[in-house]
Amino acid sequence: MKSYSDQGQHFIIAIGASAGGIEELHSFFDHTLQDHASYIIIQHLSPDYKSRMVEILSKHSALKVSEATNDMLVEPNQVYLIPSQQYMTIYNGRLLLRNKERSGLPHKTINTFFNALAIDCGRRAIGIVLSGTGDDGSEGVMNIKNAGGLVLVQDPAVAQYSSMPMNAIATGAVDHILLPEDMPPVIAQYISNNGHDTTTAAKSILEEKSVLSVINLIRERLPFDFSDYKPTTILRRIKRRMVYHNFVQADDYYRFLQAHSEEVETLAKSFMISVSAFFRNAEAFEIIESLVLPEIVKAKKDHDEIKIWVVGCATGEEAYSLAILLYEQLAAAPKTIAIKVFATDIDKASLDYAGKGVYAEHIANEISPERLEQHFIKEGNTYRVKQHIRKMLIFAQHNVVKNPPYCNMDLISCRNLLIYMNITLQAKVLSMLHFGLRQNGFLFLGSSENPGMLMPHLDEISKKWKIYRNQASSKLVRFDIFTPSLVPNPQTALLTQSKKTGRTDKKNNLMEEITEILMEESNCAGICVDQDNTVVRSFGKVNNFLLQKIFNFNLMELLPKPLAVAFISASRTAWKQNEPVTVTGIPIPDHTHAKVVTMKIRPLSVGETGIRLLLVLFKEEAAVAEGPAALAFDQQLYLDSGVISLEEELQETRARLQESLEKLEASNENMQSFNEELLSANEEMQSANEEMQSVNEELQTINADYQLKIKELIVLNDDMDNYFRSNLNGQLFVDKDLLLKKFSPAAVHHINLRESDIGRPIHNITNNIRSSTMEQDIKTVISTGQPLSREVEAENGRWYQMMIMPYIRQSDDQQDGAIISFNEITELKKAQSDLNRTNQSLKRINEDLDNFVHSASHDLLGPLTSIEGLMKLLNEKLDMQDPDVNLYASMIQTSIINFKENLRELAEIGKIESEMLKDAKMVNIAEVLEEVLFSIQDKIAAAGATIFKDLQEKQLLFSKKNLRSILYNLVSNAVKFAAPGRTPQLHISSYPENGYLVLQVKDNGIGIEKSKLYNVFNIYKRLHHEIDGNGIGLYLVKKIVDATGGMTKVESEVGKGSTFSIYFKRDQALN
Repeated sequence: MKSYSDQGQHFIIAIGASAGGIEELHSFFDHTLQDHASYIIIQHLSPDYKSRMVEILSKHSALKVSEATNDMLVEPNQVYLIPSQQYMTIYNGRLLLRNKERSGLPHKTINTFFNALAIDCGRRAIGIVLSGTGDDGSEGVMNIKNAGGLVLVQDPAVAQYSSMPMNAIATGAVDHILLPEDMPPVIAQYISNNGHDTTTAAKSILEEKSVLSVINLIRERLPFDFSDYKPTTILRRIKRRMVYHNFVQADDYYRFLQAHSEEVETLAKSFMISVSAFFRNAEAFEIIESLVLPEIVKAKKDHDEIKIWVVGCATGEEAYSLAILLYEQLAAAPKTIAIKVFATDIDKASLDYAGKGVYAEHIANEISPERLEQHFIKEGNTYRVKQHIRKMLIFAQHNVVKNPPYCNMDLISCRNLLIYMNITLQAKVLSMLHFGLRQNGFLFLGSSENPGMLMPHLDEISKKWKIYRNQASSKLVRFDIFTPSLVPNPQTALLTQSKKTGRTDKKNNLMEEITEILMEESNCAGICVDQDNTVVRSFGKVNNFLLQKIFNFNLMELLPKPLAVAFISASRTAWKQNEPVTVTGIPIPDHTHAKVVTMKIRPLSVGETGIRLLLVLFKEEAAVAEGPAALAFDQQLYLDSGVISLEEELQETRARLQESLEKLEASNENMQSFNEELLSANEEMQSANEEMQSVNEELQTINADYQLKIKELIVLNDDMDNYFRSNLNGQLFVDKDLLLKKFSPAAVHHINLRESDIGRPIHNITNNIRSSTMEQDIKTVISTGQPLSREVEAENGRWYQMMIMPYIRQSDDQQDGAIISFNEITELKKAQSDLNRTNQSLKRINEDLDNFVHSASHDLLGPLTSIEGLMKLLNEKLDMQDPDVNLYASMIQTSIINFKENLRELAEIGKIESEMLKDAKMVNIAEVLEEVLFSIQDKIAAAGATIFKDLQEKQLLFSKKNLRSILYNLVSNAVKFAAPGRTPQLHISSYPENGYLVLQVKDNGIGIEKSKLYNVFNIYKRLHHEIDGNGIGLYLVKKIVDATGGMTKVESEVGKGSTFSIYFKRDQALN
């Protein structure tokens, strides 16, 4: 099945960071360009702290930065951040979130996402591990690498916290170790090559001599010998460490190893492969479950014991898997059978991990839900093995190459270990494994491994999964396989120690003493045994005197029957008397002839250690040797003597055994109790330690965020200080208790301030404001939350606009004091005073003008009235039949009427300002309109005009006379300036708009040229001279409207009509 990314989608870069990671993210994104990839940041975040990472990272990247939400599609050129208190995974290119469970264990959020990314994106997954504590991310980078992706890790030498990078590097899955700013070019190159890393891991060619030098150095410093490991494995691991330390030449790296013991340990650990999984190769475990384990259980009786040995167990997954299967088998069997699963490995760190029995939550992909529920306990984002499984396993450090094998095993699993060894070492290990199997026991190897020389003695259960049954009844192991170095017991250790210490005293040097004896006894072969008759060392051609094909560490199992009978009695005599014993004439059957052997046994003492050994010498003789200690061999006599000796020894042994058992039982009970307490305390300590580590990581993340915030606050404070120094207006900050918090330098001119006044009550500080109510005004603003502005005068005569604003905390929108600003308005005040004087002068002039207009119109109206009366008398006397006379009389009458109208309008202009407020009252717009229409109904009828009315606003607080004048002039003009050949149509409407009441008169008349619109409202301006008019009407309309704070607008198009809009203040309207 193809992954999401393999289906043609873009690359996804996942970045894991913890403590100290914010600065590293800055460096990374400062050098990142748009490369059609997506970036997903996984951090360890505190559950009680609101992250500002979106805001912070947006300043360092041109890419869009956002916090991830559930089911969010991952798009190119975007950065996604994991939310707090969430686990995040990815499936089919969408981010999936789920809440964390509360627990004391640290949450492995980086591993969780990396594991999902490896599955979803394959080789298009790129994992990056930056600064942080703990080992989160280590498991994830291995999965990304195994899926074909790219893994980058920050150089631990420059990381603020190096634990996460170091643990990731220790997995051996890292492609590059770089500075954060050097990572984007490597990623770009990887993407451009469509997911193929073409960079060279190491440019040097390691010579065989250099590699052997490194292996020898490890052998000298540590109890590990990798000389028989496959060269490709060794070379690959050495190159990786050279890249990590930036070495090009192998000799340089070798010198570095000599000077740094910790690097020797790290390199040796990298040779040990620690890859494991639960039920790895499920089909193989199905065969174990269905064919192997049932046969093992069936062969056992009630109260028997089943023993399994898992060689190279790594972190324990396979050992637990076998234990689970065996537990389930026994649950259905009506037997009481004890189970011991020996899980061994050379790496102590892996064993410690396995012993805890705690695994990441991704194991849910390897184990069925039923088994998870039955055998594991969910703890946060981890699973812990339940006690009924854990107690079945014994984890122990064991070197399968050097240490003796475990014996009588029903099943031995040694998977994917032999593939790293050469043929010679494989043969040794396979011999050890066969030695440890009982007859009909099972051997479980890796799918790429073969049993080699053991194949003739094995039955094949599964060829594909390399499962075999042992058919040999004896231990088919050659004696020469077990060199002294492979038999680690106290005596061998002493021999080796003596050799290393270089002792020269012949009496205390066991090796020299043995050499002397062998020189005395020519043509001898010898075996050195301890008090349990266990072989310590051999000399000469001992195979000539031992049973062939069958081997056991106990000498009694190796000797032919005659020699064994003689040895029993003679060795007992030698032990008791501490003197040499010689037995002669011992016949041994051979293929061609019977040979006679002399056996000499000599007690040995190893220096001052108190350890005693026996040197058993064999020599083929033609005749019986003579000597005071020589005994002729009588087999029956030796048998009887041997039986008696054995019975006595057996009785003594039983007594000692019973005593030892009683002591052991009591000691075991105490140890068991103590061990349980120790385990409990250890678990509590481990839990507390992990919890502290998790808290520490969260605190480090918060601290880094606070550091950034402090930097921003410093910049903001600098900005405020510079603003205060440059601001010419005085400003004060006081808290809700009227204590001075801050002030600008300019405020010193208004209030007598010093730096020491900060923190003092404002009423204790004198000020330069005359009759100041400032303190009370501040209290009012704080209590009401409403701004307050007041003009105040200083003692020096300067005027200021004092503005008091409430101080609002942004965090909770609460008032916490006030801000007092002083803006100097002295010049403005002076200008205002001059303006007032000018206005008063103009007002007097206007009043004089109004009086003149009123008087002139009154004075002119009298003679005009007389002329009008005389004209009437003249009309009565004249012959009106004369057309000319009639025309002249009519013209005079019209002129008189027009003159009177002009005088009336002039008088009205003078009264507008003085009577506007006096005459204002609530008027009905519709009633006033009807009155106007009625007064000019003859003109409307003569023009044939149609009137349309739409009055949404009904009432207006205004002078009724002036409203009538406005409507009269607008409507009469619309009728007067009708377009020839077109029926006049007038649309009269009222409606609200942006705080105004709009009164609009729209017609379809002759219209006005745009170039003349600006003259429409000017007095005496007539735009159409062919039509009678005086140019006062529209001027009067504007005069009335302006006097009340309103506006007049006109829109017109020649040949289509005009629209006049009058805007009255909204508070004058009442709906």
